Amino acid sequence: MEISTMIKTLQDPMGIPFYPILFQVLMVITFALHIIFVNFVIGTLSLSLYGYIKGTSYWKSLSNTMIRATTASTSMAILLGVAPLLFVQVIYDPFWYVSNTVSAAWVMGFILAMMTAYGFTYVFYLKRGADGKGLIVLGVAAFILFLLSGVIMHVLGYQLLLPEKWYEWYIKGNNIDTTGMLLHAFQASRFLHFIVPSFAMTGILLMLYAWYFKNRSDKDRDYIDWVGKTGAKMAFIFTAIQAGIGFWWLFSLPIEFKFFTNPLFLIGVAFGIMLLILLYNAQKDPIKYAVYSMFGAFLTILSMAYTREALRMKYLVRFNYSIFDYKVNVDYGSTALFLLTFIAGLSVVGYLLAIAYKSGKTTDEYVSTPSMEKWGKISIAVLLAWIAVVVGIGVMVSIKNYL
Repeated sequence: MEISTMIKTLQDPMGIPFYPILFQVLMVITFALHIIFVNFVIGTLSLSLYGYIKGTSYWKSLSNTMIRATTASTSMAILLGVAPLLFVQVIYDPFWYVSNTVSAAWVMGFILAMMTAYGFTYVFYLKRGADGKGLIVLGVAAFILFLLSGVIMHVLGYQLLLPEKWYEWYIKGNNIDTTGMLLHAFQASRFLHFIVPSFAMTGILLMLYAWYFKNRSDKDRDYIDWVGKTGAKMAFIFTAIQAGIGFWWLFSLPIEFKFFTNPLFLIGVAFGIMLLILLYNAQKDPIKYAVYSMFGAFLTILSMAYTREALRMKYLVRFNYSIFDYKVNVDYGSTALFLLTFIAGLSVVGYLLAIAYKSGKTTDEYVSTPSMEKWGKISIAVLLAWIAVVVGIGVMVSIKNYL
């Protein structure tokens, strides 16, 4: 059987419930948001460990702040990681499921690794005031497990792109390998392209921290300035390193792709150069450039996420596969419910983030404004309405199927 025929055979015969462009756009956007928080997890945990070991007053204070950021970022990374994963399963299901099947043990191991790493991180967070090598070991173990989780997801995503190798991974001589114990494909440049930005993004996070607390009377101004300058230096150095790794990855791609001429790649490069210039200027005044740097970083990551999707399509078009050829059975009801759920979720999360932002700006007890109270009531109403709709649909479908 030809590979292209096999892939089409593996597709869901029911098709997909809406036009694939919608799922593709949402997949790219949610992946960009997800990878930002993945970067924060790796970067803040690294910096927290370094500060804990360093032991000076400024570094200890920064270590405490960073480990709190790690716990929050892990939650957000997991939450935001669900959406792009589901979208991949919708429009790239033959590739994703085969990649998962040939490395099934590692797919299950990913969940265990993340749970353990999260647990170790919380122990480090709760016991950070204590001294001892055991606590450092836990922090390092959490970091290694987070990296391992990244390796697993990288391999699953890379194996997806190589259908021509599936047979040799699955069939060993006269035997079929059903263990799922092997990770079959790893590309260092591609993996580092996602990991190195962790330290650049964490640098920008430090700049934002300095910008956020610059007017708080209970904060040491010298410490705030030190945090901002440390962050600006980190962000610039690791963004420059990231640029080099990006070109390493580019030159490792199949030459027939001619990907260096791809418009999305060129847009990503342009945003990357602008970000590098912005971070260079930020060395003089990190607080002034903090918000601009975060905005520039988001645009750069978003453009690179679109570039990554364009590259995936380049890989798979070799097998006559295009998401736009996927059979579509439009289901307006389920699509509308999904989009409304997505919008409602944004509203609720936005409210929580707004409360966190405003409450941290004052040293006194935070008193919400009438507009914030109204937003809170709307968020609760939205959640209750969503629960009522979902439960109602479930009951109706159950009764219909029973009758």
